[in-house]
Amino acid sequence: MNPVHEAALFFGGAFLFNALPHVAAGVMGRPFQSPFATPRGEGLSSSTVNVLWGFVNLAVAWWLLVRVSGLDLREWDRVLVAGLGGLLTSLFAARHFGRFHGGNTPT
Repeated sequence: MNPVHEAALFFGGAFLFNALPHVAAGVMGRPFQSPFATPRGEGLSSSTVNVLWGFVNLAVAWWLLVRVSGLDLREWDRVLVAGLGGLLTSLFAARHFGRFHGGNTPT
């Protein structure tokens, strides 16, 4: 497989999974961290900003996954690469945002 396609799959999955908390928080009308907040990535942005940022992430994910890499969901190895990008992004987000929302406390 082409290394550019591999990178597009990985980062496409990352952008796809990064869109989820932003769109979800925005649709629920809740503020959430975004790159546009102060301090960057730690302060809260409005629900509207998060919906918009989430949809930008979805558009980038679509472009990387569909247009650049030509992802076919029947090709499990390629889906795994995209899933790995999503998993690593999700784990990073859980650790980073858990500091602000109590998600890093031991059970």
